Amino acid sequence: MSERLARAFAVHRPALVTFVTAGDGPTDAILDALVEGGANVIELGMPFTDPMADGPAIQAANIRSLAAGTRTADILSIATAFRARHPNVPLVLMGYANPMLRRGPDWFAQAAADAGVDGVICVDIPPEEDDALGPELRRRGIDPIRLATPTTDAARLPKVLDGASGFLYYVSVAGITGLQQAAQGSIDQAVARLKASTDLPVAVGFGVRTPEQASAIGAVADGVVVGSAIVELVAQHGADAPAAVRTYVQSLSGALKDSARKVTA
Repeated sequence: MSERLARAFAVHRPALVTFVTAGDGPTDAILDALVEGGANVIELGMPFTDPMADGPAIQAANIRSLAAGTRTADILSIATAFRARHPNVPLVLMGYANPMLRRGPDWFAQAAADAGVDGVICVDIPPEEDDALGPELRRRGIDPIRLATPTTDAARLPKVLDGASGFLYYVSVAGITGLQQAAQGSIDQAVARLKASTDLPVAVGFGVRTPEQASAIGAVADGVVVGSAIVELVAQHGADAPAAVRTYVQSLSGALKDSARKVTA
């Protein structure tokens, strides 16, 4: 596991993991606002023309970013600049195989390492196809972060965990991002089952919007992932998004800190 990710989950339990699409709005300032608001891990989305796992909000963000001319080189520049400004905050690239592999896995892995990236989530490379990218990432000290879902049963989970590092991202609903949230009881059960099978931190996402939801999930999980709600603020506020994002993330961060205090009390 990368040192920055390991430290983030060791120091901040539960950790706040936030997502924003690269090139959608003033990304540099939005990333700074995420950190200032209390985010512990940043996911930087790589825009793609066919984001099949994403709901309407992130789909629209992808379209806006691509229409603005965002390319892989721009995303890597954003990552490089972020690392210079925030040397200790973990940064994860999240996206799809086509942009990551079109120049070859060795090129992408080296470029990500040079930009200071800590982990990569590739939504559409299943564990069975780890050889497509995983070895090159590991060779450069980058964590291949895997996804588990409500349909990841006991027979499949070992394959998902084999070669995974950084943290395990539990997708709490069987569907696309942002449209619904799983019942808390099902999240409690799923996190307990996953934590019994791995020492990796388990972060829960998909459908988390309110401080109350974040607090409830944070009581059982090692991390809480929030994405669509932040992306919607970017769409709503445009150039003024950083201030709105900062305020919103502060509300989530405060709720998770309260959750941590209750757990340890």
